[in-house]
Amino acid sequence: MQHLLLLHGAIGAKEQLKPLTENLKQFFSVHTLSFSGHGGEPLVETFSIEQFSIDVINYLQQNKIDKVNIFGYSMGGYVGLYLAKYYPEKINKVFTLATKFSWTPEAAQREIKMLDAARIKEKIPAFAQQLEKRHHPNDWKTILDKTAQMMIKMGDKNPLTLDDLETIEKSVLIGIGDKDTMVTLEETINVYRKLKNSNLIVLPNTQHPVEKVNIQRLTQEITIFFNTNIN
Repeated sequence: MQHLLLLHGAIGAKEQLKPLTENLKQFFSVHTLSFSGHGGEPLVETFSIEQFSIDVINYLQQNKIDKVNIFGYSMGGYVGLYLAKYYPEKINKVFTLATKFSWTPEAAQREIKMLDAARIKEKIPAFAQQLEKRHHPNDWKTILDKTAQMMIKMGDKNPLTLDDLETIEKSVLIGIGDKDTMVTLEETINVYRKLKNSNLIVLPNTQHPVEKVNIQRLTQEITIFFNTNIN
């Protein structure tokens, strides 16, 4: 079976993708990983798309996987495209969902407002407890802080410009939910149009959180895409 690697989003962990993993394992050899510092993985000094891409390359080397398909949710999709750009020999195809591509200083400031640990603990304590459990033994507040720092740097210098995307040769499926309030359809379409070999899918009645996605529908779309016209 083909190798398929599922990548989680910012402040997430591989455990969030367990339901999808269960659905897909009859069709693929499914792999998941938590990026550095996430899900209890050892912390690194600085979070970055480059570092998370190295995490993937290390995982592939450790598991003796020459080439892999990638499904990336949110930030995981960004990492997937970064790998397609800078490590094309390791990637077959990439499917992104709910990925924010347009990074500016203003966009970064909007994003980091949602990473205020004190506010989360006060306003949504259940989510704070979830984050604490998810990232143990690491301090979840540290994860938020490092993620915010990463986003500020991305706002100052987007790791993947539209010109970078034009050089990607891999087959890519760009996905977004029709009710996503964190990622715009406009930025998603801009990326779709820049990629040489891409398709666009808008999932109906779908919000941004991965827990809100219809797993059966997503399983179907993933299976169709990765089993058709492999590069």
